[in-house]
Formats: sequence, structure tokens, C-alpha cells
Amino acid sequence: MAKRVAKADLPEKICATCHRPFSWRKKWAKVWDEVRYCSDACRRNRPKPPQD
Repeated sequence: MAKRVAKADLPEKICATCHRPFSWRKKWAKVWDEVRYCSDACRRNRPKPPQD
């Protein structure tokens, strides 16, 4: 039987769009350093860079 990690013990980040905390997910294991948004909705609604 595999050991379980409590959700409180998982690493967290703050979403760049909604500024809410979100926890590590298994599907993000290989790219955790690159993850910036908590969901696809936040990724689609990310702030646009200013146009000059």
C-alpha cells in the first residue's frame, strides 16, 4: 500500500490571475515549476501585457 500525503502537506502556489492558493496535483508533477494558474479558466483570463 502506498503512503498517502495529507493535502495540507502538499506544496502550494498563488494563482497569477485570481490570487487564490492552489495545491500541487499529480498531473503537474513534471512541470510544477512552470505552473502559474490554478485552472484553465484562469489561464484563459490572464492579464494581457500592455500594448505600446
